[in-house]
Amino acid sequence: MASSLVVSSSLTKAVCNAMKRIAPPALAGSWDNTGLIMESPVQNANAAANRVLLTIDITPAVCDEAISRGASMIVSYHTPIFRGLKALTLETPLQNTLLRCAAGGISVYSPHSALDSVFGGIDDWLAECIHAKPPMVDVLGSNPATQAIGGDGRCVTFDPPVSMEVLEGRIKKSLGLAQIQVGYSRLRPDRLVRTVAICAGSGASMFSELGTKADVYFTGEMEHHYILAAVAAGTHVVLCGHTNTERGYLPVLAQKLSSELQNEFQAEAAPFDVIVSEADAHPLQFV
Repeated sequence: MASSLVVSSSLTKAVCNAMKRIAPPALAGSWDNTGLIMESPVQNANAAANRVLLTIDITPAVCDEAISRGASMIVSYHTPIFRGLKALTLETPLQNTLLRCAAGGISVYSPHSALDSVFGGIDDWLAECIHAKPPMVDVLGSNPATQAIGGDGRCVTFDPPVSMEVLEGRIKKSLGLAQIQVGYSRLRPDRLVRTVAICAGSGASMFSELGTKADVYFTGEMEHHYILAAVAAGTHVVLCGHTNTERGYLPVLAQKLSSELQNEFQAEAAPFDVIVSEADAHPLQFV
């Protein structure tokens, strides 16, 4: 029996090419799983013209949204598959969601840590959120092979220093948060901030591995004992919720991807559409 070969759609190829330019895979952590995570062999029957949906996570609600809004591609910041799978079943919620996407003609690409590290990516955006301009921003850790295009984390230096109150106000306003969690070190009673170490998502391991010393650690979440160690060593800690340090970048990514796809589809003059998910949200709330 002759076998048929399923060929990647033009949209899948275009999005993969565009995202590799926006967030070069070489910048991804060795622990990460980035790139084209799942490719559907069918077309979305309700698909709009080359519609791409941007999200932080592929939850059941985001999957419903992608199908109902006619997306043919999801760019999910967090990869839905970190480790090898021994089975794909409907009983596991995440696998159920991926199978629904595949059956609905929706492919998935994930840039994750590469988008954090690239110049102009999420970590640089977080620096902008606290009103830091490029001369004030340094990379925390870099690889000689990729230092021209990005690096791990960011360190902001304020001269003159700012107060914790001012820094907290900037973070809440920029991220659209009414509340954040703050741990104050007794070793810095003046609470003046000269240096801020930044990491999107979860920053504890990065800060500790790089031996980063700063007046403030600004990230989404940190484990309890990392917080205790940081505060005891003289560093204030600002936590905003893991995805709250990432989601606000999606409109920026939408602009970048739209521009790149304009070049990809120029020869074909094919219409395309990049939209930001309305269903994607942080899983926890203050009540």
